[in-house]
Amino acid sequence: MKKEVVIIGGGPAGLAASIEAAKGGAQVLVIDENKRPGGQLFKQIHKFFGSKAHNAGIRGIDIGKRLLEETQECGVEVWLDSAVIGIFEGKRVAVLREGKTVTVEAENIIICTGGAENPLRFPGWTLPGVMGAGAAQTMINVNRVLPGKRVLMVGSGNVGVIVAYQLLQAGADVVGIVEGMPKIGAYGVHAAKLRRAGVPFFLSHTIAEAKGNGKVEKAVIAKFENGKIVKGTELETDVDVICSAVGLRPLTELASMAGVHQEFIPEMGGWMPIHDENMETSVKGIYVAGDTAGVEEANTAMDEGRLAGTAVAQALGYLPEEEAESRKQEIRERLNALRQGPFGERRMKAKQRIIEKGAQI
Repeated sequence: MKKEVVIIGGGPAGLAASIEAAKGGAQVLVIDENKRPGGQLFKQIHKFFGSKAHNAGIRGIDIGKRLLEETQECGVEVWLDSAVIGIFEGKRVAVLREGKTVTVEAENIIICTGGAENPLRFPGWTLPGVMGAGAAQTMINVNRVLPGKRVLMVGSGNVGVIVAYQLLQAGADVVGIVEGMPKIGAYGVHAAKLRRAGVPFFLSHTIAEAKGNGKVEKAVIAKFENGKIVKGTELETDVDVICSAVGLRPLTELASMAGVHQEFIPEMGGWMPIHDENMETSVKGIYVAGDTAGVEEANTAMDEGRLAGTAVAQALGYLPEEEAESRKQEIRERLNALRQGPFGERRMKAKQRIIEKGAQI
């Protein structure tokens, strides 16, 4: 079986990439291991904010629905409940589908496998009831299951604060947000919702221990200074869930199997594929987008997907060079706008380094 474009991952980046490539005229196959495409967007019930170009005022779930409708209109082929288990020489993609292994020969591959939550290790971290914030968000927003009644959130970035508010909306009592730094990491608009709801923030604190007999029953937090717990400052509270939101890392195993050059970029989540300004990696014809190309926001993931999809359509000869370059420049300008300000400046500089490295490989 041969395909012009195989996109691995049907999340925000993958769907956006498929639309751009298909609109250009390419034959596109999207492969996703889930039963429904859309990835993280279908967990995001909050409204996006920013500019109109970046879906301001629209909920993530509605953005996901819109992308799915566009893929159908563009004639994108989608394989669900199908796991890519390897990429081999000649851009051969091995897929476990319906109990059988199928091999697809691709002219171009766009890897959009997303990111994975970083674990947080502390005494008792393996007790049932300790979970990542993403797992809790999946339970409440996708499966409609409340993970617990009293929840402690560790990490005050956007993910931690947004999920904590969604847990409140779902009926949980959020007993506090624990943050090791002296200030919160989330946008103020998100944090303000929790403060108005009376949720306390414990800054310069960390989780010291989870206690319980076969499950989480208590959490111990303490002041955190110079990378160490301050003895004698411990506070204990009853909880049945401890959520950790301490960052994501790019999922790059498939890129590694394909021989893509990777480097450790801490600002972007750790080890990640180096790519050029078109999202193309060190292996010609293999592209990356979204959290696989460095952990950022959903809007960034979608624009990186659009950039990769446009570049692939151009490489296949479907888009004239002038039209493709104009379109790509428009997307790059949007990406630069997303990386402005105090939250994006470090990512902007890191991305510039990555692209410079990618151009040299």
